[in-house]
Amino acid sequence: MRLYSLSVLYKGDPKVHLLKAAYDVSTFNFFQRSSVQEFMTFTSQLIAERSALGSRASVKEQEYLCHVYVRSDGLAGVVIADNEYPQRVCFTLLDKVLDEFSRQVSKMDWPSGSPATISYSALDGYLSKYQVRTPR
Repeated sequence: MRLYSLSVLYKGDPKVHLLKAAYDVSTFNFFQRSSVQEFMTFTSQLIAERSALGSRASVKEQEYLCHVYVRSDGLAGVVIADNEYPQRVCFTLLDKVLDEFSRQVSKMDWPSGSPATISYSALDGYLSKYQVRTPR
């Protein structure tokens, strides 16, 4: 069971843009990592774009399950996990991250924000904390 990506996006007019993201591509071959990360960014944006405001959904994309939550204020979160990761845990994580993000980052910054301009550093910690470690 693995989490690969955790993203916060803003669904405004006319399109969705990424505000902040964290990735765990350590299980992929070194030469594949950047293209896998690009795929995850693109897929997160596409799924958030196609989801209605105030909705939650889980979408299968290749061997991944993408869990999306788009709040009614346009703030969206996407978790990309493997097929075995529990759906309920993914949505709990998205609730927690979006609530915290909206408290720490001004709503005025969402429409024009980007990963370079948004100051929110908790995603890597959440991605690591919610990773299921298998005993060796």
